[in-house]
Amino acid sequence: MPLHHVQLRPVAEQVVVVMGASSGIGRATALRFAEQGATVVVAARGEPGLRSLVDEIEKAGGAATAVVADVTDPAQVQAVADRAVDTYGRLDTWVQMAGVLLVAGFDDTTPEEFARVLQVNLLGQVHGAKAALPHLRREGGAFISMSSMGAKRGIPLQTAYCSSKHGIDGFLESLRVELQRDGVPVSVTQIMPGTINTPLFDNARTKMGVKPVAPPPAYPARVVADAIVHAATHPVRDLVVGGSAKTLITVEKAAPRLVDALLRRVGYEIHDTGESKPVDAADNLDAPITTNDTVEGTVGGVTLRHSAYTWWAMHRPVRTVARTLTRPATGLLGRLGSGGASPALTTARRASRPTKADSR
Repeated sequence: MPLHHVQLRPVAEQVVVVMGASSGIGRATALRFAEQGATVVVAARGEPGLRSLVDEIEKAGGAATAVVADVTDPAQVQAVADRAVDTYGRLDTWVQMAGVLLVAGFDDTTPEEFARVLQVNLLGQVHGAKAALPHLRREGGAFISMSSMGAKRGIPLQTAYCSSKHGIDGFLESLRVELQRDGVPVSVTQIMPGTINTPLFDNARTKMGVKPVAPPPAYPARVVADAIVHAATHPVRDLVVGGSAKTLITVEKAAPRLVDALLRRVGYEIHDTGESKPVDAADNLDAPITTNDTVEGTVGGVTLRHSAYTWWAMHRPVRTVARTLTRPATGLLGRLGSGGASPALTTARRASRPTKADSR
């Protein structure tokens, strides 16, 4: 079933699960869904952050339930899905948000650290999909995955993180086609932000000796939250958040060696905030840090309040107008160039189209 055939409920009628909701983009997303009337089930490793989030939602008149869960444990993730359905009767949207960051050269990264990043960032997505899809298949819905511009372009000092995000990209591409082939009414969306001002960098494990950051500019978490809420009602394949992220992805496609050269020159320096952070400082790679249960982080430097590119990507006015204006000319050129398609070619084209299986 193609994405444009998937029917999604209005946000105010949805039951939404947000995995990794105690801080950062996950917390902003849960708040935005609740503001728009959705019933929200929030999950994370840290109970204090979940408790304060539910309190904030309920004080504003919303409905929320918290479940403590570690995304590396399939049974705990399954328990979140079961809790949502047992409490509210169904599941409409699953947002797989949980992620960790390790900033270190590959030589300084232990196999255990590398594996841990993959377990949280990549296998967490797999566990989320395994838990959510049986429920989403019944009435249709959305599986929304938090990825990164690192899914399309790796950068130095983030070998484990970018590997996990590349893995998400491949996983979602394969999963999406399988669901479409089986006629399953579930949209699968990859959200790929640029640098976002969240506690991710405050919580990161680093071996640089300084608190890390990612390439500027930084955007507020609410910009990503708006993109996620949009994907919950508009079936879309990918959403890149931030014009800088879109630029990097576009240049990488056209001239990857140029990006290589740029990152050789500044790839290490762009991670350096100049703020000391010892190697043994607290991080959330293996256990949650409950002191940073906020939406915004402490990212400095160049920051923007909005992303014009992301707004255009969600609303697509340019594409709609361009398609309308060029459709007559395109049709005319096609007729002039081919004189009309031959019956044999038409038959061959129809035969090559994939057939849609009955919904399961």
